[in-house]
Amino acid sequence: MDTNTCIELALIIIKVIIISSLLFALPIPLTWIERKVAGHIQLRLGPFRVGWHGILQPVADMIKLMFKEDIIPDKADKWLFKLAPIISLVPIFLTFATVPVGDKITVFGKEVTLYISDMNVGILYILAVAGIGVYGLILGGWASNSKYALFGSIRSSAQMISYELALSFAAIGVVMVTNSLSLVDIVNSQKATTWNICYQPLGFIIYIIAGLAEINRIPFDLSEDEGTLAAGYHVEYSSMRFSFFMLAEYVAMVLMSVLAVVLFFGGWSGPILPPIVWFVIKVSAFIYFFMWVRFTFPRYRYDQLMTIGWKILLPLSLVNILITGLFLI
Repeated sequence: MDTNTCIELALIIIKVIIISSLLFALPIPLTWIERKVAGHIQLRLGPFRVGWHGILQPVADMIKLMFKEDIIPDKADKWLFKLAPIISLVPIFLTFATVPVGDKITVFGKEVTLYISDMNVGILYILAVAGIGVYGLILGGWASNSKYALFGSIRSSAQMISYELALSFAAIGVVMVTNSLSLVDIVNSQKATTWNICYQPLGFIIYIIAGLAEINRIPFDLSEDEGTLAAGYHVEYSSMRFSFFMLAEYVAMVLMSVLAVVLFFGGWSGPILPPIVWFVIKVSAFIYFFMWVRFTFPRYRYDQLMTIGWKILLPLSLVNILITGLFLI
């Protein structure tokens, strides 16, 4: 290999290490922030004892999970039981291979892109790979040999199928407007004109609602409904295997926030401030929104969940595509 090829390969490896490290570390601040948001919304303090304002509570939780006993039920399918958390986690990490967080920057005289790969089918890749994660939930519930876990996994599969359709159709509207499946092209197209939220307000609303269901956040967390399923698909999990499911949920929430910014709010574009700062501000606003929704709205019944997905969001997403096509003629 020549020198340029070696440098490019080294940069890709460095990017993968940095992104993976950040994603693994995300639950530490996000769990603390979510508990504080919950506390302030409900007029209480939230974590307060471990460290200043409880800032070390996630570290204490991590240490506890690392040293807790890893229990595997006697009648569980042990191989699938161990594999399920990994299957749930890995696809979400893989989606960040094509997620852009900024434009090119110059490091030691060399231009470096703030993404691993600019795929010409980036949004299609993300939707396809992220959908694989549901197999982890299904296998986790099935392998546990528990009826509550099994019911939770069945709910997950039905929920994912129902809302992935609406989510994909909401993204199609953006693809039609920008005429590209590349996430970098979608951001660059919004620099020249206005943000896609102005052209796709209905598509954005559909995306947000379907996104909440896709990442199993209240009011659509029916797959882990502790009121009826005793925690759902991960009820038999403990220790670090349980933490992998929670890590996947938080990373999925970040992914949905990043895609919302890229598809509808101009990505890293913005005045005065550096592009990466704008990107972090926008993504943080969406993460806070997901947390606010969790502690504001009650959980739907399962029949209501299916009704919203099939009878409301899916027809509206098709109408949005039709209207978009009419305006582009």
